[in-house]
Amino acid sequence: MVDGTGQVEDLDLVAVEEPLEVRLEGRPLAVTMRTPGHDLDLVAGFLLTEGVVDGADDIVAMAHVDDPADPRGNTVDVRLSPGVPAGRRERAVRELFASSSCGVCGKASIDRVHLQAPPLPGRLEPDPDVIFGLVARLRAGQAAFARTGGLHAAALFTPQGELEAVREDVGRHNAVDKVIGWRLRQDRVPVGERILVVSGRAGFEIVQKAWMAGVPALVAVGAPSSLAVDLANKAGMTLVGFLRDGRYNRYA
Repeated sequence: MVDGTGQVEDLDLVAVEEPLEVRLEGRPLAVTMRTPGHDLDLVAGFLLTEGVVDGADDIVAMAHVDDPADPRGNTVDVRLSPGVPAGRRERAVRELFASSSCGVCGKASIDRVHLQAPPLPGRLEPDPDVIFGLVARLRAGQAAFARTGGLHAAALFTPQGELEAVREDVGRHNAVDKVIGWRLRQDRVPVGERILVVSGRAGFEIVQKAWMAGVPALVAVGAPSSLAVDLANKAGMTLVGFLRDGRYNRYA
């Protein structure tokens, strides 16, 4: 550590970041840099929010690959139901080989979410007093962040502000996929009647994933982007940003 008085050697904890390869029935589909843990939630959420599957019954099996060349378990293979359209499978393999730097972005992704996103199950207008308490409740669930200071978090809350699930990751969209994938694996999507809270900013890809999962309200500690606001308005989603110090901005 270096400060104004000099420097000393010390130990510090840092967040783990490793690649995760997602395979679709043996074929490479995507690679993302993530924090290991809840990998199957991450993969399930990714497949849902990118339009590859639309429910738990679309996934027949999902497991880490038993490969001596990958002793750290950084590969997950997924087998889909025969009922998943062939065109959806082929589009996934063709388009979704991506990195975690921004999620799956670009015009193709924007056009796809406009075409594929299901109608939201209903508008949700959380009470301001509930919203004010969400950041503290989110932070209380961020065990790894408390030790390292290097992770994003996403959490689902009830309209009354009760924490349902929280996930952490070096990638903010990975944290969202993990918490949504947790719901998918319980066969509880569309999500509906829940508030998704993210510890960072709300970019387009976060709103996209929330819409694809049927989340009616998104709350961010940081700022939204213009495209995120446009997409939230199109979806009929409540979008809150800059939730801090007893105030917030409502954008949609």
